[in-house]
Amino acid sequence: MKSSVFIATSADGYIATIDGGVEWLETNVDLGEQSDMGFNSFIDSVDCMIMGRGCMEKLASFNFTPETWPYGGIRIIALSRSIKVVPQSLRSRVELYSGDIPTLISRLENKGFKHAYIDGGATITSFLNHKLINEMTITQVPILLGSGKVLFGESNQQINLQHARATVFAEEKEHAAMVLEWIRRKDPRMDIELKDYLFTDKPIAHFHL
Repeated sequence: MKSSVFIATSADGYIATIDGGVEWLETNVDLGEQSDMGFNSFIDSVDCMIMGRGCMEKLASFNFTPETWPYGGIRIIALSRSIKVVPQSLRSRVELYSGDIPTLISRLENKGFKHAYIDGGATITSFLNHKLINEMTITQVPILLGSGKVLFGESNQQINLQHARATVFAEEKEHAAMVLEWIRRKDPRMDIELKDYLFTDKPIAHFHL
């Protein structure tokens, strides 16, 4: 079974503030037809989702109605050894699992699931340590948080990424240009390399493992 990551970080590598806030992800930039930055296409390709307890609690806080629920009929599993009951707003939408990850993946494969969406920093790191992540798409938001919850925790191995690609969406090229200009002034030698990285027409931070 294929396991993929689709997540956003700040420019300094955080996925949430210290208290779990993600309001900084909201943007007023008009991205036109790319407003979802590829998320809808990605979510259409998965048939199950595995997240950590923190993600589940944040998801519960949104109090989605049936009309606004973003994951359709995807089977969602939250990993937790401490929580025994799913939050009220997620009843019938999320199930809990307290066992080991390889066993969970084996069970899902045996039931015919093909593509899992892996979410949450600790959960992503655990999957990486088990060598179970096949693909990562990371959208970098042009903001520096200064502190917060990091995407990657401690890894038990060096992980080499292949086929890395990047894309800047629509008007966000203005943000990239400002970053590029700042680096030019600091170190002109990086100009060509960064220009090639920031202004490629390929998907944003897309890695195959």
